[in-house]
Amino acid sequence: MNLVKDLFQSADWKTEKHVPVIEAPKTVKKGEFFKVLVTVGKELPHPNKTEHHIRWIEVYFHPDNEKFPYQIGQFVFTSHGESVQGPDTSSVYTHSEGSLSFKTDKSGTILASAYCNIHGLWESALEIAVE
Repeated sequence: MNLVKDLFQSADWKTEKHVPVIEAPKTVKKGEFFKVLVTVGKELPHPNKTEHHIRWIEVYFHPDNEKFPYQIGQFVFTSHGESVQGPDTSSVYTHSEGSLSFKTDKSGTILASAYCNIHGLWESALEIAVE
């Protein structure tokens, strides 16, 4: 029996185009909003075609010493060149990138997961410290 955690893949985002890249400050001020940007294909572009694309990115924050993470963002990408004329005939494409702001009083880890319609689930993490 496969558990969901066993289905996730991870790698260095500089050499693997599927890994979600999390950009956020490493240190933030307690209770102040800060920006988080998550992108798939930052260093190595990921295809964005009808037959091969990133479908979604989800972002969570897991505070230190807490059991469960909080979902802080979900981005769904639904335009990959498809149209009534057929695959890759549209000029409309979404880019697999999402931006959000959140605040916290606790240090913890930002977790990101992404889904490629051909290569499955990918994940990454970034620790942040609260001053």
